[in-house]
Amino acid sequence: MRPDWAADPLLDGLEVYRVGGAVRDALLGRPVADSDFVVVGATPEALAERGFRPVGQDFPVFLHPDSGEEFALARTERKSGRGYAGFTFHAGPGVGLEEDLRRRDLTVNAIAEARDGSLVDPFGGRADLDRRVLRHVSPAFAEDPVRLLRLARFATRFAEFAIAEETLALARKLVDDGEIDHLVPERVWQEMARALMHRRPSRFFRVLREAGALARLLPELDALFGVPQVARWHPEIDTGEHVMRVLDVAAADDRALPVRFAALVHDLGKGLTPAADLPAHRGHERAGLDPVRAVCDRLKVPNACRELGLLVCEHHLDAHRAFDLRPATLVRLLRKLDAWRRPERFEHFLQACQADRQGRKGRVGSPVPTVDYLRRQAAATASIDVEPLTAKGLSGAALGKAIEAERIARVRRLRDARPAIGKDAPGRLR
Repeated sequence: MRPDWAADPLLDGLEVYRVGGAVRDALLGRPVADSDFVVVGATPEALAERGFRPVGQDFPVFLHPDSGEEFALARTERKSGRGYAGFTFHAGPGVGLEEDLRRRDLTVNAIAEARDGSLVDPFGGRADLDRRVLRHVSPAFAEDPVRLLRLARFATRFAEFAIAEETLALARKLVDDGEIDHLVPERVWQEMARALMHRRPSRFFRVLREAGALARLLPELDALFGVPQVARWHPEIDTGEHVMRVLDVAAADDRALPVRFAALVHDLGKGLTPAADLPAHRGHERAGLDPVRAVCDRLKVPNACRELGLLVCEHHLDAHRAFDLRPATLVRLLRKLDAWRRPERFEHFLQACQADRQGRKGRVGSPVPTVDYLRRQAAATASIDVEPLTAKGLSGAALGKAIEAERIARVRRLRDARPAIGKDAPGRLR
């Protein structure tokens, strides 16, 4: 069956194929967002004459004048240096489709669709889709560190797919050869942020760890695996496993990117706990602030993720023991969290803390009453009518103290009206 895109008159006389993710997703019965195309046997001049707009400097890629979709001339690549940029590309009328597909990362991404709807599949990508296997196209997989990031991301997006053992072996070789050390921070964050938004983001980090890359890219996170916790609070024991559970809970609840990032970094301080203080991890909240900053600085993490990551790292235990906080202490906490001026970020803070609580073995989907309590306390103290206070002649510091006293009084009233919830409510959780 002839595909819709093939009817475009601008493509008449050209040997054009749809390639990559659009073909893969269509074969899987998933929605196709964007399509990329390869043009075989053409020159840049031939595309420019039809109105295609050239973009990029390293190799000839053109944008369709109407749809904006990418059309690239078939090309080959040769390793010429270290890292993602260490390649020399060649494009020209003599480069065939199979040569172009051979340079792609995974077989499931190396399937082409012709204008008549037939498939060109020289590397068995269709069979790997049926087997639910992610497999490299060629040994050149080990030459490009971005391919490892993409492998981990695809393993996250397609959680039901296994990774071929020989592909994992090439991924480990890539790390052992030092190629992983030449990744630029922006590309690491780009792939990581996309993986965080999939339905099972923990797999991204597990794949990187299995390949030996997590210790090089995120040593602060890698350090958490094997670190014990108090079994009473954490039946899953292992800190790294706990963080992976928290992350997947945040994803299952369809949380925003900053919430998922905060879930990822909230316990980084536990990687620095002295042996004498294991498994209690006293003070891990503040100890984690520098590692969170280091990750954000190194990967150039956006401010919204950075801010929430630091807040959750420092104050997640305060949220868990909210029922135990004095009214004045709770008001100070709400102020530190900027709950009244930035209610959306405060809600994200609560969502991350909820994921932390539910990311414990046997706790998925369980109620988190402290989160609802903080939400109600923030609402109760958000708006203070200052007119009666100013009518009394209060201003400046005196007015500020009166507003504070009113907020404390409201917290106390709401606290005293709260029904007893039992031993599960108070915190001291780690």
